[in-house]
Amino acid sequence: MFIESPIPQSEPPHDCPLCPRLVALRQALRVEHPDWWNAPIPAFGDPQAWLAIVGLAPGKHGANRTSRPFTGDYAGDLLFATLDKFGLLEGRYDARADDGVRLKGAIIINAVKCLPPENKPTPEEIRTCRPFLKRSREMLPSARVFIALGQIAHQSTVKVLGGRLPKAPFAHLAEHPMPGGEVVLDSYHCSRYNTNTGRLTPTMFQAVFARALELKPS
Repeated sequence: MFIESPIPQSEPPHDCPLCPRLVALRQALRVEHPDWWNAPIPAFGDPQAWLAIVGLAPGKHGANRTSRPFTGDYAGDLLFATLDKFGLLEGRYDARADDGVRLKGAIIINAVKCLPPENKPTPEEIRTCRPFLKRSREMLPSARVFIALGQIAHQSTVKVLGGRLPKAPFAHLAEHPMPGGEVVLDSYHCSRYNTNTGRLTPTMFQAVFARALELKPS
């Protein structure tokens, strides 16, 4: 089972041709793993969300395999557990796209839609994919709080929302008001590396979501 986007008008085509390096990786993985998703990752969550969570890019064995952001790899375990803790999730997360999980008031979108080699998109690939993030924002009229997971997501989110990066430096738990009234909250990415090294603890991650709830529009 593969998921469908709640904001389909914002999504690139299944065979998006814009980034040659990412296309080559996608095609190689389609041969190696024909039962995987191996395509741009759709958004997942509530189209009326007040909270938008912006990830970096799909993981090879996570979203690139399952079609659902943060589903099937380590980063998703912490993210979905945190969403559950703060009442933003319905159902039981089981690391599968068909586990029946739904988000309430939240949506997950990505700065880069396709799997990059070694999880490292180039600056050009980030820029090329930014119009899809912008379109996602345009399709989310109720989104007022944006949690950016990592510096790349932070930079793309600030640019899409019309902010200026020199005035909005990335830092964990940093809070940046945007010209349109939105707020960007920064978090270190919930990757295995960051959690294993102690750069990000569950308590630190939860603090970001606790602050987001304080900023929730009434």
